[in-house]
Order: sequence, then structure tokens, then C-alpha cells
Amino acid sequence: MQFDIIDITPEEIEKLSVVQMKMLRTAQQKKDELFRKADKDISMFRAIVMTAGMKNSTLLDAKKAETKAELDYQIAVLADNLIYNMSLNEPTDGGDIGGGGGDEGAGYIVDYTLSYNERYVIVRDYYLAILDPEERMALYAADETAKKYLSSYYSTLYNVLYTYSR
Repeated sequence: MQFDIIDITPEEIEKLSVVQMKMLRTAQQKKDELFRKADKDISMFRAIVMTAGMKNSTLLDAKKAETKAELDYQIAVLADNLIYNMSLNEPTDGGDIGGGGGDEGAGYIVDYTLSYNERYVIVRDYYLAILDPEERMALYAADETAKKYLSSYYSTLYNVLYTYSR
């Protein structure tokens, strides 16, 4: 996948954590979807203009300009949110002061606006990236943030991780 939502070098991509990479991929996919939707809207509008017999009208140019302005705005918001969220998930050396309300040490994104399914996937992917099964289970069992963050999904994920530990 080509990443052009933000300026990032291949070396920087290799240094991203699993969660940061997932955020980058998701943002890039949303950007690509926005482009496809904009192209589809312009094509549909072009067909309407042509069938109405207004081939030489400036309506199509105005629609293109309006669509491009909206597309640029939405992509800028996506990129800004991506940069902010990726900066929140940077590994700390222990000396940094975090502002995540006690969740900065979790190692994964703690965003309560996400659905429980999305939270589950983020936490699951984070823990499955830990190769040592004993360490994975010990860390997960001691993760108080995950207990609050996942609520009833915590025990389900515990069982899944335990299955992978065998």
C-alpha cells in the first residue's frame, strides 16, 4: 500500500508500532475512499449535466471546484487526526509526562469513542504482537486499563489470548 496521506519515509514506516501502522493504514484507506466517492459524484453530476443538454455550462466546473475544496478539507482533517493520534501512541522512555488520564502506559490507543469491537481488535493486536506467551498473559492479566477499556470483552479476549498461549 502506498502511503501518501502524510509525508512519511519508508524508514519511519518501519519504526511504527503495530497500532500506529494500523492507524496509518486506516487513514490511507479512508483517504482513498474519499477520492473514489468524489470521482463518482463528479461523474454522476457530469451525466446529469449532459443529459440536461447543458454541455457548455459552467456548472460542471463549479461542481469540480466545490468537490475538490471539500475533499482537500476532509483529507486535511484526516491527516491532522492521524498525526495527533500517532503522537499519542509513541513509546515513552518513562521520563515523558503523558496526558492520557492514566492510560498513557497502556501501549495501545485508548479511545473511548471507538466501538467495543474496535477496542477489542486494537488490544488483541497489541497483545498478539508479544511473541512470548507467558509474558503476554502476565501483561494482559495485570492490565487494569484493558479491564476498564474493554469491559465485558476483557474476559473474552483473555480466553482468546490463553488459547494462543497453548
